[in-house]
Amino acid sequence: MEIYTIRDVARRAGVAVSTVSRVLNGRPDVSEETRKKVMDVVEEYGFVQNRNARNLKNTKPIFAAIIVRGRRNAFLNDIAEQMIECAQGFKTPFLIKYIDEEDDEFDAMRQLYAEKRAGSFILLGARMDERSEAVRAVGVPVVFATVDAANMGYENASSVCIDDRAATRAMMDHILAQGHTRVAVIGGCRDGEDIFAKRYLGAMDSLSAHGIDYDAEEYILSRFTLEDAYDSAMRLFSAHRNITAVLTMSDMMAIGVIRALRDLGLRVPQDVSVSGFDGIELARYCIPSITTVRQPPEEIARRSVALLCDMLDGGAPQHVKVDYALVDGESVARVRA
Repeated sequence: MEIYTIRDVARRAGVAVSTVSRVLNGRPDVSEETRKKVMDVVEEYGFVQNRNARNLKNTKPIFAAIIVRGRRNAFLNDIAEQMIECAQGFKTPFLIKYIDEEDDEFDAMRQLYAEKRAGSFILLGARMDERSEAVRAVGVPVVFATVDAANMGYENASSVCIDDRAATRAMMDHILAQGHTRVAVIGGCRDGEDIFAKRYLGAMDSLSAHGIDYDAEEYILSRFTLEDAYDSAMRLFSAHRNITAVLTMSDMMAIGVIRALRDLGLRVPQDVSVSGFDGIELARYCIPSITTVRQPPEEIARRSVALLCDMLDGGAPQHVKVDYALVDGESVARVRA
């Protein structure tokens, strides 16, 4: 019986497709026991590679992949486009793969590595949870952009980001300085090690420092889209009309919340203040303009590409923090008596 694909080999050997790919590529990051198991299957069943994979053993990976988690995330898309511009002067070609924010970026990475010969990755907006162990398993250079991977212990991963916890604390401090004490937070999953958990902790740091108790019901989980933020705000203010400010974890969320408040007959910032995060261009042109934390997309893009190319040339992983700025727009004002 012949085996026609590396998926067949993986099934017979009881290993992952990426493991078979590493064995066929002659990579050193596979145990001898696993290597023997895979090669025994190849020899026993007469593995026949297809036209594209026939010379896989002797062919090096041919491109770097940028995986963007969030097709409609304006901030991440801006960074991805600038990465392509920055990468034009490097010998390694880059391509972009967009996935939905609910999809698995690490599964996408494994597929691109095993099936398309991607030899390095930049992960934009990744979730840092148990799935991220795929980075260690794949074993090729990876850069986490906008996400801090310094504490993950990966020997093949760098990262570029702002201090999300400190930035969100600064924004909450600014809101509280305007006299607000009932502040709702709308954001992503607050568990784990990713940016949304850090932003949540930053907001809680500020509230705690000001001696303000936080009602857990005033944290609203939402996708990072206009529609979801709008729906979240409608639910929130249907149950909690005494909230005077909303801290959101992205500018797109802030825009959705502002529209919901308008439809409920509430004015921003006269009745409710709203803050954003990221500093996208649209935030400056909204009415009112959005008070936000501005991240530097150009610097994140440039340094991420440079770090990846340095790792491809044998450089050690690095974890870089870039500066952020608090942009005082028109959407946050002093609380009304």
